[in-house]
Formats: sequence, structure tokens, C-alpha cells
Amino acid sequence: MKFGKGKEKKNNNKSDNKVSIREINKKYLKNGSYSMVITAVFIVIIIVINLIVNELPSSLTQIDISDEKLYSIGDTTKEFLDGLDKDVTIYQIAPEGSQDEVITNLLEKYEDASKHVKVELKDPVVNPKFVTDYTSDDISSNSLIVVCEDRNKVVDYSSMYERTINYNTYSYDTTGFDGEGQITSAIAYVTSENLPVLYTLEGHGEVKLDSSVQEDIEKANIEIKSLNLLTEGSVPEDTDCLMIISPASDISDDEKDAILEYLENGGKAMIFSDYTGEEMKNFDNILENYGVKREEGIVFEDDTQHYAMQIPYYLVPEVKSSDATSDVVSAGYYILAPYAQGITKLDNVRDSLTITSLLTTSESAYSKTNVQSGVIEKEDGDISGPFDLGVSIKETMGENETEIIYFSTANLMDSQVNQMVSGGNEQLIMSSLDWMCSSEDALTISVPSKSLEVSYLTLTAYDTSFWSICTIGLIPGFFLVAGFVIWFKRRKA
Repeated sequence: MKFGKGKEKKNNNKSDNKVSIREINKKYLKNGSYSMVITAVFIVIIIVINLIVNELPSSLTQIDISDEKLYSIGDTTKEFLDGLDKDVTIYQIAPEGSQDEVITNLLEKYEDASKHVKVELKDPVVNPKFVTDYTSDDISSNSLIVVCEDRNKVVDYSSMYERTINYNTYSYDTTGFDGEGQITSAIAYVTSENLPVLYTLEGHGEVKLDSSVQEDIEKANIEIKSLNLLTEGSVPEDTDCLMIISPASDISDDEKDAILEYLENGGKAMIFSDYTGEEMKNFDNILENYGVKREEGIVFEDDTQHYAMQIPYYLVPEVKSSDATSDVVSAGYYILAPYAQGITKLDNVRDSLTITSLLTTSESAYSKTNVQSGVIEKEDGDISGPFDLGVSIKETMGENETEIIYFSTANLMDSQVNQMVSGGNEQLIMSSLDWMCSSEDALTISVPSKSLEVSYLTLTAYDTSFWSICTIGLIPGFFLVAGFVIWFKRRKA
């Protein structure tokens, strides 16, 4: 009997073990099912997030950390794209998989910034005849074709990268990226009804238009033509702006009358002058007719914060905010104006004239009338400042609106001078031209290229003296005093 009960008890234990194992298996199965469901939900969430991120504009998913913002578009371009009301297609001509990533990323920013801009990749291997519909020229891989209705413009790949020869290695170095400037210019070209025309006066030994400034003007879709008033007799009707660049000899009476007639009928002009020993009666009459005159001599600065390179006639003027200089002021550019003449406003001017200062000297500036004296300090006979070095003049007479920008040195256009202020002078000239030449039918827009070289640090004479004192005197003096204190404490101990 006892043996039988033991066997029965053993069988019960086996039965209990089977029930426990079954329950454990159910528990693990249940937990495993939960894990699988949670994993599946997590995977679905990740997929959905990726789909959403892929639909976001690149401006929200890509951060441009490059020093020159190569993958970004500036405020000027953004403002232009905001006002775009025509559909534009940009074709990137490159084999699939060999696109220039810098240009591709930049094009995405354009597409994100405007619903009117569409970007398409065209593989020349797959579509060999596509390019010939727009140009008969051979274009480089990664070139662009910008199209709007029946207008188009080719932006060659080589024009988006600036290269200069390195005479140490006799190879070309990439020194700048002009992708944004070229693309924005092309969009403005294909969407504009009429393109402005700029005439440059010639026949009086005028300073030649600097090549870099000329490229910027052409990039702004302004056509440049030369004008000889002795043969033409009058300023052409298609003139949107007349540029007079520092004539070495005076203009004739007939030329003066032709220029005044053009201006009085609502003309626009950008005028530069330089110091010359020649009498310039007719040239000066044009300026005086619009309320300003150029002072005799060359301006020197006595304020060390307003000249550079320890040269008191390498002027660093204050840039006044105006419609013509707003871009320069907002970007914080310096302007360098060597060998400038002083501009003063006449006391008696017409009420219809509005004269606005663009560039001004300090109160301690003076114009040295005897430029051959060899004395830097102010002498008897020198004219006391302050002076303007640049002004804008506006006059409205009925339906006619005259606009003039006058700078008292053509050295503003010099490439080397412009480089010393990292493109500030060039930006000033282009902002002034944009202000005068832009209209509802023709928008002039010029975006400067992005330098890949080291930018110049512009230091005034005051800055140079301050940091010289710091590095030569204050910093060594601090360490000398600190060393003496430490030595003295150790000696007492």
C-alpha cells in the first residue's frame, strides 16, 4: 500500500511539472509576441520618420558649416527668389553619378527657396541631343542650362569656379566659387523682359573700366557699350546709365550740353573723378549744376581711424546708409579710397535736388592743395574738412527723375585696392549701379563670388598702433611684472 501511494505521488509531480513547463512556454510566447510587435512598430516609426525627413527641404536637413557658405544662398538671392513669378527650369548636364556635389547641393537650395524653380538632371550619354536644342557650343560636364519660356542661358561649369595660375607650381589653383552669382544672374536674365544698357564715355583719356568690375557688371545682365559724343552728338535713347570714369582732359561745350540734356530728361549717371592739374571747366559745370563741387587737391586724414597702411591719403571713409549703400552697410564692408578729392555741397541749390552723403571723412580731414610740397601735415592754404568722397544726387522734375552717383576717386575700381578690403569697393560700385539700373522690366542683381582664399583683415592706422603697443609693450610688460611678483614671493619665502 505504501509503495502504491509513493508511485501515485511521483506521477502527480510529473503532471505538475508538465503544467509548469506549459505555463512557462505560454509566458515566453506571450512576451516574445509583445517584443515582435514592439519591434515591428519601432521599424514602422523609423520608416515613417525617414519618409518625412526625405520630404523636408534641404535647408532643414543640411547644415552648411563651410567658412564661405558654399552650400547656401545669400539674402540677396533669397529676396530675388521670393519675388519670382515665372517658372524656371535648371538643367544640370552631367552623367548619372558624376554630379558636382557642391553645385547639386546649391541647386537644391534654389529649388527649396522658390516653388517656381525646378531642377532636373540631364545625362548627355542618355540624351546626347538635349544640349544642341539650346547651344551649338561644347559645354563642360556639370554645366547648367537655365530656361524660362523661350529664353535660356548656359552657365558653363568653368565659370562657376575661379582659377588663377600658381607660378610656384605652374598649375591652376581654385581661388573662388561663383556658383550662386552665376545661377542667380542666369535666372534674372531669362526672366527679364529688357536688359539695361550702360554707356561708358570715351575720347578724353578716361580710366579704363577694371576687368573685375566689368565682369560684375556683365554678370548683373547690364550690357556695356562705349560712347564717343564727338561722333554721336547726343546720348543714345537706349541709355539706362552713363558712366564717366575720370577723364584726363576736359569735355567740350557740345558734350557738356549733350550730357546735361540727357540728365535733365531723367537720365542716370555714375561719375568718377581724379586729381589732375588740367583745368576741367565743363566737367565741373556738370557737377555744379547738380549742387556739388570737387575741392582742389587731395584729401589727407589726421584721424588714425580713417586711414590705412600708415598712409594718410589711403582713406577709410565712413559709409553712410542709403538706398545705394544698404548692402555694403549691412555686410559691414570697409571702403578704401586712395588719392581722393574732397566733395562739398554748394550753398545755393535747387529745392528739387536731394543730395545724400555716401562716403564721408572725419572732422580732422584736410585737402592738401600743394600736392608737391612733400609735407604730410596740414599747411597754410590747405582746405579744412570734413568732406564727402561719394554722394548720390536725385532730382524729380515732373515725370523725369534724374539720379547721379559721384565718387571722387577712380581708384575705388582698382583690383588691388579692392582686394585690400576683401571686395568692399566692388560691392559699393555694384550696389550703386543696381540702385540706378533696376526697374520693373529689368532687375539687375549681382552676387559676389565666394573667395576660397584667406580674407584680408583691414586695419586702420589706429588699429595698427593699438595692436603694436599691445604686442610690443603691454603683453611683454604683463609677463615681466608677473615674473617679478613670483620671484619676489619666492625670495620672501
